Amino acid sequence: MELWFTEKHTEDVKFSIHVDRQLYSSQSEFQRIDIFDSKEFGRFLTLDGYMMLTEKDEFIYHEMIVHVPMAVHPNVKRALVIGGGDGGAVRELARYKNIERIDLAEIDEEVVKACREFLPQTACGFDDERVHIYYEDGLKFVRKYIDEYDLILVDSTDPFGPGEGLFTKEFYGNCYKALKADGIMVNQHESPFYPADALAMQRAHKRIVESFPISKVYQAHIPTYPSGHWLFGFASKKYHPIYDQKVEQWKAQGIKTRYYNEQLHRGAFALPNYVEELLEGVEA
Repeated sequence: MELWFTEKHTEDVKFSIHVDRQLYSSQSEFQRIDIFDSKEFGRFLTLDGYMMLTEKDEFIYHEMIVHVPMAVHPNVKRALVIGGGDGGAVRELARYKNIERIDLAEIDEEVVKACREFLPQTACGFDDERVHIYYEDGLKFVRKYIDEYDLILVDSTDPFGPGEGLFTKEFYGNCYKALKADGIMVNQHESPFYPADALAMQRAHKRIVESFPISKVYQAHIPTYPSGHWLFGFASKKYHPIYDQKVEQWKAQGIKTRYYNEQLHRGAFALPNYVEELLEGVEA
């Protein structure tokens, strides 16, 4: 019998991967967690039936959520990851020797445990002594801090279920307060391609624009995410993602990447016209 994982992207579009075997399945307090193994994409994690990452393409997402802001603000000392229980963002942050502390606020401890066991390629950063894990709701966690972090990465699931509160104006306002005067926030910004995803992206962008003086959107191409066309939001109190890019300082770190580079950094902010039109509607 053949086993396939299938995710519905719209009422008329489904995405499927041929599965060799299921490695893990549990129902936590918050969501269903599954890890599968496949020939094409290696091991992959799903939450409530939605693709979170695969071993084959997770480097694209995690490099783009981390290295874009780090190349603009290379003096980050304290970083916060909200969500990100798979550990990929933490892994990339831990490659920077100048970072002194990395906090992770993840609501579901079972996600971290499962990824540590079955996705060690992604979760290896959890063993870094600078990493501190808090099993808390990110919305509540960030409320407690003022002028605390240089960088906040909102590595959340989609805007429903456990991740719903991480797309609200209150949440982005609290992130603004938790950042230092030159702080940066980057969030996963959904896809602009299918209408329902585009609407979620517009709502999030509108709320971020209302909270931060600098708010730009950039893109990456991630094969296993809906449509393959994915956006990130760059929001800052001070730094512009292109004008303030520190190319030589970033290159001096000697970090080897598979997707991100300094030319791609600038190019990622050059968006297709249809995306620019979607953003114009909420930036006015």
